Amino acid sequence: MSRGTTFAETMIGTVRLAGEDAPRPMRMDLEVRADELMLLHRTTDARVTGRVRIAGVADDPYATGELEISPLARRRIRYRIRFTAEGRSYAVDGWKSIALSRPLKSMTVLPFTLFADGETAGHGTLRFPVTTGLLPFLTSFRFPRPDKADRHLVPRWDGSPGRTEVWYTTITDPETRTGLWLHHELVAPSDGSEAYAHGWVALYPPDGPVRHARFGPEPWKPNPRGFASGGITAGPGELAGSASEFAWRLTERHEDRKPLYTFPRWSWRRELLPAAQILPAPRSSYSGTVSYDGGELRLAGAPGATARIYGHGNARRWAWLHADLGDGDVLEVVAAVSTRPGLRRLPPLVFLRLRKDGSTWPRRPERGAIGWAGAGRFRADIGLPEWTVTGSAGGRRIRVTVTQPEERTLALDYTDPDGSHAVCRNSESADAHIVLERRQRGGWRTEAEWSLAGTAHAEVGTR
Repeated sequence: MSRGTTFAETMIGTVRLAGEDAPRPMRMDLEVRADELMLLHRTTDARVTGRVRIAGVADDPYATGELEISPLARRRIRYRIRFTAEGRSYAVDGWKSIALSRPLKSMTVLPFTLFADGETAGHGTLRFPVTTGLLPFLTSFRFPRPDKADRHLVPRWDGSPGRTEVWYTTITDPETRTGLWLHHELVAPSDGSEAYAHGWVALYPPDGPVRHARFGPEPWKPNPRGFASGGITAGPGELAGSASEFAWRLTERHEDRKPLYTFPRWSWRRELLPAAQILPAPRSSYSGTVSYDGGELRLAGAPGATARIYGHGNARRWAWLHADLGDGDVLEVVAAVSTRPGLRRLPPLVFLRLRKDGSTWPRRPERGAIGWAGAGRFRADIGLPEWTVTGSAGGRRIRVTVTQPEERTLALDYTDPDGSHAVCRNSESADAHIVLERRQRGGWRTEAEWSLAGTAHAEVGTR
């Protein structure tokens, strides 16, 4: 198994802004991550996060960008770093030109151009402080094994018609209690016509109407790292893009790196069910900015998760819940009625996964959906504004009550590969009450109880 490369770098210098006579002090503190082992004789592409400061102008701790490390193959190390200041989008673009005759100077001096909203805004030079920065730089190098969660972000579609593939991220800002939904989708129509990519962004403020914007459709172009279409990306460690009034740039840090299979693991690997869902990392934290007409949401370690769906389309009827319960605990619920003949008349199949204290319950996802020989399966009562799930397994029982207030719920249309339509009603600021009980001495005693007010992520879908 190949390893990646991570390191930290600090650069200090000045920038002269357009229209100003004197330069301003500037500093960049960067963390660099590459998915492969960095070797000097080849070109390595890396992702960058960090902090950019320009005296009197900018102090953005959520900068992101790319680094092209090619000291021998292309004789350069190129930096493209994006950050926000005073409501404007800035970018540093420059490279160190490597000269073997003067390696120290050429590898420590970075001349660059500063852009603001795509227009040239200044020029500057940054230098690596050899005296004070060399030792921290060298000791910061790490060579980690690939993140298992990142592997599940790789597109699965093999060109077959009649498939849909989804990357979706849901986040709650703990400071403002604003919910965020980023949905990225690939659709391969059943009639064999060209696959396309589309999606949307939605913001759920606690004291105002839900606002959203769609992007696409555009022809699908394969990307080995995740979703990428029309400048919108959802891949390992980052989400970025713009749609209508929205623009977002977020970094993602996995807090729980053990994937959570909401459906049975075999269903994700072998496509034996109409669709399957997985959380590559059931708990992640997000930092960065989401700007929109009239405002900006700044996230710093906001809890959330990215999930994946792959299959033939949406269910006939479904309900979904993602609840970050705090202290490392998380609950994921999918209750669905299939569109397939013979299955559409059955009550909803419930797939419930509670990760508590590092362990996942029920032990097998099938337990909640089919019980034992059909007996003891979990039950779902799907409706709006309230829906519930109840069930018991392994000496425990649970009751989940989800409330999606109309003013905090957004209705959006889905189109399946076969051209049929469904409507989802989604709330990234729903309420949820969860009671977990354990059987003790012939009776049930409360093991844990959680109440989420406006921080649950939920959805009900119908046709």
